[in-house]
Amino acid sequence: MISTTSMRTTTICVSLLLSSLALAAGQPEIPLWAKGAPGSEGKTAKEIDEPPNKDHGYLKVTGVHNPSITAFLPPRETATGAAMVIAPGGGHQFLNFDQEGTYVAAYLNGIGVAGFVLKYRLAREPGSTYKIEEHALADAQRAIRLIRSRAEEWHVNPARVGIMGFSAGGEVAALASTRFDAGKSDSADPIDRLSSRPDFDALIYPGIRAENYTIPKDMPVTFMLCADNDRGPSTALAGLYPMLKAAGIKTEVHVYASGGHGFGINPNTKNPSPVATTWQLRLGDWLKDLGMASASASGAGPWPAK
Repeated sequence: MISTTSMRTTTICVSLLLSSLALAAGQPEIPLWAKGAPGSEGKTAKEIDEPPNKDHGYLKVTGVHNPSITAFLPPRETATGAAMVIAPGGGHQFLNFDQEGTYVAAYLNGIGVAGFVLKYRLAREPGSTYKIEEHALADAQRAIRLIRSRAEEWHVNPARVGIMGFSAGGEVAALASTRFDAGKSDSADPIDRLSSRPDFDALIYPGIRAENYTIPKDMPVTFMLCADNDRGPSTALAGLYPMLKAAGIKTEVHVYASGGHGFGINPNTKNPSPVATTWQLRLGDWLKDLGMASASASGAGPWPAK
C-alpha cells in the first residue's frame, strides 16, 4: 500500500519536473564559444541534466564543458530592452538550473526583461580542472559580450545588460561586476572586442567574502539580498555595503529576518518565511526604479501567486 506521504512526495516531484521541463522547452541554448571554450580543450564528456526527483527538487546540471546561455525573451509588446545574465548556484559543484535560473528568467520576462540563464564551468566538481576566477568568470564575461553582439537580434539595448547570481553564482556575478574590461580591441574575435562590464548587478545570498573584493569606481549599480539567518551571505553583505557606499556605488540592500539559504524561486516552496515568495518583487521594484523593467507588468510568473 502506498502511503499518503509517498503519494504527496511523488506529486510534488512530478509537478516540479513538469514545470522545469515546460520552461526549458523551446528556449534556445547558445554556446558561448562556437568552436569550444578556451580551457576546455579535449573535454568531451557529456553534460548531465538531471530532472527533479526524490533526492533533489530542482533541475540539476553538472559536467559543463561547453558553457552556454539559454535565452528567455519577453513578448515584444512588453520588452524594455533590458537583459539579465542569470548565474545559478550550487557550490561550484552543480547548477540549480530552474529555481535559480529558468524560473527567475520567467519572472523577469513578466516585467519585460530578457533573461539569459548561464551554464558556467564548475571549479569544485569532483575531478574538475577549472578555476572560479579564470573559467567561471570568463564564462560570465563572455555571456555579457555575446548578448551585446546579438542585441539587435534579441531586441536588447547593449547599454542595458546586467548580471545576477545566487550563492556560488553570486560569486560569479560579483567577480563579473568588479573585474571587467572595455573590450579587447586587438582580438580576432569580434565578440571579445565588446565590453564585459555589466550595466547593473544583483547578488542574491552570494557565497563571497567582502574582503576579497576591490571596488572599482565604475562598478555598476548594485542590488543585494539575503536572509539574516544565512550567516555567510549576511556577513558578506554587511561588509560589502560600506565598501560600495564609500566608492559612491548606488546600492540597494535587503536583509530578511529569516529564510535561510537557497530559496530561489520555487513554485512548490515549503519555506514559511516571506522571503521565499516575495524577494523577487523587491528585485522587480529595483529594476523598475532603474527604468529597466516595465512599470505596468505584473511579473507574476508562470504559476499562481502565493
